[in-house]
Amino acid sequence: MISRDAVESAVEVLFEAWRGENNVFVIGNGGSASTATHLACDLAKNVAGDNKGIRAMSLGDNIPLVSALTNDNGFENVYTEQLKTWLDKDDVLVAISVHGGSGKDKAAAWSQNLIRAITFAKSRGAKTIGLTGFDGGIMRELVDVWINTPSDATFEVEPLHVIVHHLICECLTQRINAFSRAEA
Repeated sequence: MISRDAVESAVEVLFEAWRGENNVFVIGNGGSASTATHLACDLAKNVAGDNKGIRAMSLGDNIPLVSALTNDNGFENVYTEQLKTWLDKDDVLVAISVHGGSGKDKAAAWSQNLIRAITFAKSRGAKTIGLTGFDGGIMRELVDVWINTPSDATFEVEPLHVIVHHLICECLTQRINAFSRAEA
């Protein structure tokens, strides 16, 4: 079961980022990279209605920058190198990973670029949210807010992440609208 408390905590972190005009950076690899792009789009455009949107960006979207950083600094540093330029205290990093940085394949341990980025973000005073599947891997211990989807199958975890991100966006929209009405 997906934790209602964790979803509510994620909404609160993102609401505070919106209210404080902080940045939200979203990262993922593979299918999770496309979910990161989708979430950043929804945060920037859809959650605020007539209000200003959230300053959100997926760090996998600038292909020339991603390939240059991978070439020069290695894929394990592709997100950390971007965060060195953009991330400020009280910004938010959302990391999306099926396995949460656990497990490995031909290219060694999975999602170590996400784990490095989370560690870096926390060192800068940013807040961190992690969406995972399986047992949450290393990520569950690192992030401030951990949302785990109840599945051990990649083809189930990835669409569940989209559902969770839409749920977060819907709740965040309601929160922003209620706040805006109260302030008016």
